[in-house]
Amino acid sequence: MSVPRADESAAVSDTRLRVTHAPVNVAGIPWENVQALRRKGVEARLVVFNRGKLHPEADWSLERHGGLPRKLLTQFAALARLLPRTDVFHFYFGLTLVPPSLQFPILRATRRKCIFHYLGSDIRGKRPDELTDGKRADAEIVGSYAALRWVPEAHVVPPGLDLRPFTPHPPSDNPRPLVVHAPSNREKKGTPYVIEACEQLPVELDIVEGVNHEEARERYARADIVVDQLNAGWHGVFALEAMALGKPVLAKLDQQTVEESAQGYGIRVPIVPATKDDLVEALRPLVTEPALRREIGAKSRDYVEQVHDIDRVADRLLAIYSGL
Repeated sequence: MSVPRADESAAVSDTRLRVTHAPVNVAGIPWENVQALRRKGVEARLVVFNRGKLHPEADWSLERHGGLPRKLLTQFAALARLLPRTDVFHFYFGLTLVPPSLQFPILRATRRKCIFHYLGSDIRGKRPDELTDGKRADAEIVGSYAALRWVPEAHVVPPGLDLRPFTPHPPSDNPRPLVVHAPSNREKKGTPYVIEACEQLPVELDIVEGVNHEEARERYARADIVVDQLNAGWHGVFALEAMALGKPVLAKLDQQTVEESAQGYGIRVPIVPATKDDLVEALRPLVTEPALRREIGAKSRDYVEQVHDIDRVADRLLAIYSGL
């Protein structure tokens, strides 16, 4: 069985950079990166252990089944096929194709480079001794300035969005606006506090859970106001997608990270800060003032265009690859 190519019809030159992204597609971020890199001439592919329910996109799924020995055999066979076709391995979520104790010696012996790309919950709150695998990589990446507290030496590369499918849908003038909240984990996202706050205001609430990404995005587009999360201190991909649709977003934000991000990106994030304790008051002006909803929604779209456009993110990745 041959490894599926990133682009079966493309004529690949000897000098074309070859990058394998693996082994998961968390929040669709790896797939977005691969697609953007291809548009820039990179022979990029995404290889996953198994396709995810919400984001099944991948060039090759190993479809690991059975016990640990069988899974490991599948993983090692995949690595053997990928090594001759890869210059850089771009690993996500603190995972490697084979156990780290063997992955790094194999990469060194074959003169392959690798990157550890953290996506949030894989590092949040962890001790330094729990993140030692990343120190063996040639570079580390985090998705926000908030994450630098756990990996201070990492490159900051914000998650990218392909903005083409995200046609802005400005918030309506509805006197009873629709609030949308899409928790991946109700406890971690503060969903009970969102429900409680909305019960105290003249709003409708749509909690988006357990649906495919296309349906979820259609429901985001109907929102007048979006609430992301009330615990983490920074936003997630859901907030970015809502902002790309021109929606005002509320989330718990760490003020120091807000300032560091504004300095690093050259633009201030327009997310409305909110906590579980003040969510009602943070929501109230957006509920009563349609013009404010539209104003912040327009700033939201401008922000993602400047910071999170996937083609700009791909340029950042290429710069990191060139420095390995």
